Amino acid sequence: MSNVMEVIKKRSSTRGYTGEPLTAEELNVLIHAGLQAPTATNKQEIHFTVLKGDNPILAELEAEKNRLRDITEPPHNFYYEAPIVIILSADSEFRWSALDAGIAVENMALAAEELGLGNLIIGCIFDAMRGEKKAYFSQALKFPEKYEYEIAIAFGHKAVFKEPHTYDADAQVTFL
Repeated sequence: MSNVMEVIKKRSSTRGYTGEPLTAEELNVLIHAGLQAPTATNKQEIHFTVLKGDNPILAELEAEKNRLRDITEPPHNFYYEAPIVIILSADSEFRWSALDAGIAVENMALAAEELGLGNLIIGCIFDAMRGEKKAYFSQALKFPEKYEYEIAIAFGHKAVFKEPHTYDADAQVTFL
């Protein structure tokens, strides 16, 4: 197993996937990485909806995202044709759900990198998932009662490789 800092340094958003499906073992590792994430007060309120990339609800989400953004011909869908998309929902009445979902999705992204898989953390469907079709999408995605979309992540075998982003620690970090 790699050193966690090496995995963090290597991880970048993948915006192109091969047609190769994930194995059941790979998917199991990713799901358990998300489930292993800490949650505020150990509430464990994050729900994971796992979809294959050809699931029709993803096309409906894409269409709604595009309608809301007035996009007529996108060059790709919001998950870049990845074979797996996992949508995280959480208790809408719990103050820390968005934070907890973010922690879970980062665990999953790092686990994917460790497995040599590409991944893309997705927020661009927020308006579609929380807009006028919120109830429809929540039901179609089988969210538990009083749960709502927080974040999503796509997984697959990389067809496109990208260098991790750079940063300016001097500008972004303040020591007091």
